[in-house]
Amino acid sequence: MEETKIPQETNSTVEVVDVQFRTGQKIYYFDPAGKTYKAGQHLIIDTARGIEYGICAHENHHIHQMEVVTPLRPVIRIATEQDEKIVKDNIEKEDRAFKACLKKIEEMHLDMQLVSAECAFDGSKILFFFTADERVDFRELVKSLASMFHTRIELRQIGVRDKARMVGGLGICGRPFCCGSFLEDFQPVSIKMAKTQNLSLNPAKISGTCGRLMCCLKYEQEAYEDLLRNAPKNESFVDTPDGRGTVIEVDLMRQRVKVKLEEQTDTAVWHKNTDIAVLRSGKAKKNDPPIPADLAPISGGKRKKEVREEESTRYLDSIRLRYSEETIAEETTAQEEVPAIEEKPEKPEKAEKAENNRKSRRSRRQKAARVAAPEQGVSEKAEAPEKPEGTENGGGQEKKKRNFHRRRHFHHKKPKNGEQE
Repeated sequence: MEETKIPQETNSTVEVVDVQFRTGQKIYYFDPAGKTYKAGQHLIIDTARGIEYGICAHENHHIHQMEVVTPLRPVIRIATEQDEKIVKDNIEKEDRAFKACLKKIEEMHLDMQLVSAECAFDGSKILFFFTADERVDFRELVKSLASMFHTRIELRQIGVRDKARMVGGLGICGRPFCCGSFLEDFQPVSIKMAKTQNLSLNPAKISGTCGRLMCCLKYEQEAYEDLLRNAPKNESFVDTPDGRGTVIEVDLMRQRVKVKLEEQTDTAVWHKNTDIAVLRSGKAKKNDPPIPADLAPISGGKRKKEVREEESTRYLDSIRLRYSEETIAEETTAQEEVPAIEEKPEKPEKAEKAENNRKSRRSRRQKAARVAAPEQGVSEKAEAPEKPEGTENGGGQEKKKRNFHRRRHFHHKKPKNGEQE
């Protein structure tokens, strides 16, 4: 079998020189054409708009071929004194053209804002840049400027981002504008990027000098999207080592979430994304089925283990207190020392109650007899009539019989008035 050779990629490099047309604007690569240039030299270069004048920003160096924008145009030569004089005249001509164009715009009442005026190095044309909210008919303005400067006039409408690139300035970070320093083209930026990065949605804080969303929001978007894939959504229901709960805050940079526990609603704990299990992603919906109470893949096993340990410790503690070897030895020694005591047979409850009732009845009768005896003696003395003659012995016998009867039955009645004993 024949072996197929895989071609190896060669790190091919290209020699370039950095050129800047105006101070604070973007730097472009040009081919030095075998010559060596130093930073700060004034060069005459070939561009898409013709021959232009620029400043060398960096001396000859090599870059990767993938970074080069083709076609790579060459540097013609180093600027001479005559070239410097032409550049000086062109700057004065740009100032006159800018003021004249502003005056014509006011006279014609055109709704447009003039940004800058640039004159070609060879003086073949003057290019005006402006911004406007709507389409502007500037044909009369072009005719008026052409008759004034006797050269070719071009008006080009640009956006607010292009205006910021051309004018230049410093951003809120303190550095020069990205669009004016190193960005080759504008990337689309949306408000969704600010939401993904958890930034304030206040337009004043996320907008640049141009009034549009800052270009730097695009730089970290891919990193945040990668972090979001491994992080739960806000208001998701998760299981943690401390129990189940709801996610109330997501920290993407530290890869952790803040969870409000289900059983302890007053407490919220932080957990890493790797230490939790998502039971429901996002906010609960009406049609979502309820989450089972026993579904706890992380805290469930721990809870069961803790409950088992608690039950086993309780059971063992009670056994240890009642049936430990020390207590058994103490009980046996105490039983040997204490002599046996004869236990009296307990009486049944009914017999005991009957005996108590009998005793109470007997005591009540005795008390009643003691109280009634002196009263009877007083009443007999007061109500007894005079005894007739010859009845002393008979009356005494009846009295003895009655007294005997009272002593026997323990109850007596008082004699009625007029009753003879």
